[in-house]
Amino acid sequence: MAEPGYTVESKCETTEEEKSSSASSEVVIGIDIGTSQCSVAVWNGSEVELLKNTRNQPLIRFDVPVDNDIPLGEVNYHLSRKHERLSGASILNMKRLIGRVDTDRIVHASKNFPFLVQTLDMGVRPFIAALVNNVWKSTTPEELLALYLAELRIMAESKLKRPIKDVVLCIPVSFSRFQLTRIERACSIAGLHVLRLMPEPAAVALQYAQQQQHMLRDKTGRVGKRIALVFNMGAGFCDVAVADIDGGVTEIKALSGSEIGGEDLLENMMRHLLPSFDKLDIKSMGILRVAIQEAIHELSLEESVQIDVDLGNGSRLCKEVKREEFEEVNKYIFCESEILIVECMQNADVNVKDLTDVIVVGGCSCIPKIRNLVENLCEREIYKGMNPLTAAVYGTALEGALNSGIDDPLGDVDLLTSQVTTLGIGIRANRFEFVPVIPRNTTMPAHKEMIFTTFKDNQTEALIVVYEGEPELEDENHLLGYFKITGIPPALEGVPEINVGMDINASNELSVLARVIIPGSRQPVVPVMELKMPTVDDGHSCCNEVLDRAYGPTLDSMIVRRKNHSI
Repeated sequence: MAEPGYTVESKCETTEEEKSSSASSEVVIGIDIGTSQCSVAVWNGSEVELLKNTRNQPLIRFDVPVDNDIPLGEVNYHLSRKHERLSGASILNMKRLIGRVDTDRIVHASKNFPFLVQTLDMGVRPFIAALVNNVWKSTTPEELLALYLAELRIMAESKLKRPIKDVVLCIPVSFSRFQLTRIERACSIAGLHVLRLMPEPAAVALQYAQQQQHMLRDKTGRVGKRIALVFNMGAGFCDVAVADIDGGVTEIKALSGSEIGGEDLLENMMRHLLPSFDKLDIKSMGILRVAIQEAIHELSLEESVQIDVDLGNGSRLCKEVKREEFEEVNKYIFCESEILIVECMQNADVNVKDLTDVIVVGGCSCIPKIRNLVENLCEREIYKGMNPLTAAVYGTALEGALNSGIDDPLGDVDLLTSQVTTLGIGIRANRFEFVPVIPRNTTMPAHKEMIFTTFKDNQTEALIVVYEGEPELEDENHLLGYFKITGIPPALEGVPEINVGMDINASNELSVLARVIIPGSRQPVVPVMELKMPTVDDGHSCCNEVLDRAYGPTLDSMIVRRKNHSI
């Protein structure tokens, strides 16, 4: 579906005095786009301020009702009952669908949502539709996100009485670069310019660093060194970070993330309590989702809960569910959460004795099993100094203040952040192997080079295929782009040097370049190739299939292999 051809006008009225003030200092808002809810915050000159919608809510439901072909942003819209919201007329959980193709596991799991998701299973964008007047109206997650962001911008402009154009957003660690470009595109359509996309636990770590500046200044005015582990689990994603805070400098040592969250807990319970639930009609499925979601919330406070819900068509679910049963049904989710924590500490070269604080945030932070496993693994009580539902948006507002260059005589935001790459970036080599050039958890900005060479004697062409991810097999990673080098002088296999360089700047923009050198010659023998990545659009074509169709018969003649270690 084409990108929406509309713009959203600002509803704020700005006085001449405010225009003058705006010209001298741009206001940057921070937005936490969660899977199920959203929040907006801004640095007001002395502290972070949460912005509220017209219903005085700082946490805003993130779903978009569709009415008579027009999506209505949910920022200030009201539906009278939860069941109406889940009857097919609203699109929810868009964050999990952004930038995904129809072969993705998450997309297939979304077929259990109370709206229409259809797939062809051929690597293209899934078909998504809302039920309006008994007619399915198609849309895309990116289009809906753009509309929702536009309404958030208008809400912020109304509260702050000035135009808003710059934003810092927090994103899951596991998001691919293609998903990030989709987020940026939606922001652009909404009239927002993205200054920074922050991993969610990194945003939380920034708020923690500012708190320590206020609480732990010693006589020298310097904050003591602290190491914090941040565990963030929401409805759609689970992320972990280890942060080193020293003198106002926050260095993210390592990140790990996975596409697990509260939605998986919910779906597992739905399948456990009603194995045939995916055969329900949309209204009945919506009713079931609401009932089990409320039961999960109650199990955070009670040892057992009674579910008694009429699903319609003579069907009824009546059952007592114990907390122990809930934990057993979802044991693999909790096990994977533990693995993320262990992996992140290992990558950061940190053990539990090094940790100063352990921070647990996100919508699942109130689940007793989550809190217990984090405390047991880290051998620490959970840090109680921040709101687990707003910690990330506070961090984005602080990052926005840092990026805007505000006047800060009291040093309230005298902070500096150092980010790392969330996924490895490399190329296809040795036929089907993924060779990382920039490993995961590399500090940004970064420049890395690696020498490859020809695979056969007299090879005159090389295909450089760039992927992002971790698995050793390239087809399990995200394809970012590809280009062909031609004119390599004929030589024995392994003689030409194909130098592949990758640059990531502080804004996480990736450039890939390649040059061919024959030993003994200082100058490249063919023109240097340099491209910005990603160059492919996973939402419009079967990129790997296109690659195979274009070069399949000749791929063996353009293979490269690793020659020596990176520079």
